[in-house]
Amino acid sequence: MVKEEHEWTIEADSSLFDLKLTEVWAYRDLLVLLVRRDFVSFYKQTILGPLWFFIQPLFTTIIFTFIFGNLAGISTDSLPKPLFYMAGITAWNYFADCLTKTSSVFKDNAAIFGKVYFPRLIMPLSIVVSNLVRFGVQMALFLILMAYYYISGAHFGISWAICLFPIIVILMALLGLGAGMIISAMTTKYRDLAFLITFGVQLLMYATTVIYPLSEAIKKYPAYAWIIEYNPMTPIIETFRYGFLGEGSFSWFSLGYATMVTIVLLLFGTLVFNKVERNFVDTV
Repeated sequence: MVKEEHEWTIEADSSLFDLKLTEVWAYRDLLVLLVRRDFVSFYKQTILGPLWFFIQPLFTTIIFTFIFGNLAGISTDSLPKPLFYMAGITAWNYFADCLTKTSSVFKDNAAIFGKVYFPRLIMPLSIVVSNLVRFGVQMALFLILMAYYYISGAHFGISWAICLFPIIVILMALLGLGAGMIISAMTTKYRDLAFLITFGVQLLMYATTVIYPLSEAIKKYPAYAWIIEYNPMTPIIETFRYGFLGEGSFSWFSLGYATMVTIVLLLFGTLVFNKVERNFVDTV
């Protein structure tokens, strides 16, 4: 049996563009352990455990249906209101979880980072992967709701854009990862950002097509609709709805724009994260 050996040289001075991806791959077992830790530690002392995966989007959908669908009377592109809101909530929750949890990765793991060496990029990657488990459970709930309305004779249909679903998931993950790493690097010096991020993500949701379709925003507020259109999460959610429900403002240009923004934020976020992780222990 051949014994596999790894030898790493830890140096203080290294290139900013050296992302140590070889080390990240070598520590893939640690990534699995961190994902398992996040899942077990979060639900170990809860009564309902993983059922919270279902409860949160289900109750949010009920509240959105009552307030925005019934009281406010906001259009849902002729789709059943619960189905429309569940689609937006499912996609938004995954992005928001990746963003908020990655944004505090330095602060939350300062004790571990100060004691032992491993590629720091492992931590934000483990957050994205562990959130993928929650997203999968919520997708199952969304598909069950789709089946219920299909049997009930509701008017909607799956389109060819459902084939883009893997790309949509990757874009949501990388967009949240990139933006989260930028914020995490900034919070090592500016602690106020840690208090603003949760509030900011909630406000950002209202500038995304979670509770209304893009067509409705363009129709009623054409002068301000560009703010929503240039939000990179808008074409992602619209494509998600178009693929699974057959309704939405799908555009290759908009999806390409979202992809470009995601790549830029991911590259910039990784470089900033790589720079800050060298000496962040002195400031956290």
